[in-house]
Amino acid sequence: MTDLRTPPVNDGDLFSARARQYALEHRGQTIEILEAGCGWGHGLGLTDLDCQVTGVDMDLPALRAHAEARTDLHARHLGDLRTVPMPPRTFDIVHAPYLIERVPHAELVLDRFVAALKPGGLLLVRLRDRSTAYGLVDRLLPARERRARGAGGPPPAVYDEVASRKGMQWYCMMRGLTIAEEHPSAHMLATAGPAVAALCRLVAAVGRDRLPGGHSEVALVIRKPENRFARVI
Repeated sequence: MTDLRTPPVNDGDLFSARARQYALEHRGQTIEILEAGCGWGHGLGLTDLDCQVTGVDMDLPALRAHAEARTDLHARHLGDLRTVPMPPRTFDIVHAPYLIERVPHAELVLDRFVAALKPGGLLLVRLRDRSTAYGLVDRLLPARERRARGAGGPPPAVYDEVASRKGMQWYCMMRGLTIAEEHPSAHMLATAGPAVAALCRLVAAVGRDRLPGGHSEVALVIRKPENRFARVI
C-alpha cells in the first residue's frame, strides 16, 4: 500500500529508519548496501550496524573526489552505470539519492539496481521530479546556471522520462515492484532562490497545476517482491 502521509522526519532520516527496520528484521546477517550515487551526499548512517556498503556512480572528477573521501564505503565502482559491477541478487538495500534524474538511460540503470536486489530487498529512491514546475524550470535554465546551482546541491539533472513521480509509479507497476511509501517534498524548491521559486509559481499558475508547483522532489520506499515467480527482473 502506498503511504502518502507527510513523514515526521526528513527524507534522509526516513530512509535510515527504513534501513534500520530492515536490518532489525534480518538480525544476525550482514546487510549488503549499494550506495548508488556515492559521488554526492551521504549514506544511510548505519556505521553502528553490521553492513557492507558498495558505492557506484558516474566517473566524473567532482564525483570521484567525493566518493574517494567517503569513509563509509567498503568498495566503490565509478563509470558507466550500465556496466559497472552489480552482481545479481546481492544487495539487501539500494540507496539512490538524487541519482535517477541525473543519469542518462535511467530506466536501464534502474533495471540493474532491481536485478542487484535480493528478493524482498528495498530500493530507496529520492529524485527531482521532472513533471513539476520546478522540473521544467530546472530543465530550461542555461547550462552554466545549472552547473553553478549544482555546486551547492545535487549535480545537474538529465531528467529522463522515468525521472518523475508518475514515471516511477509506471516503472514499478511494469516491473512488479511495490511502492510502500511515497513522500513528495519541496526541499529543492525552497533552496532554489526567490527568482526560481517565483518562476515555478508562475509556471504552475499558467498551466493550472498540470505541472504541480507544491513539490520539487519525491522520496519512494520500494520493495522487490519475495516471490521468485513475480514479474520482476
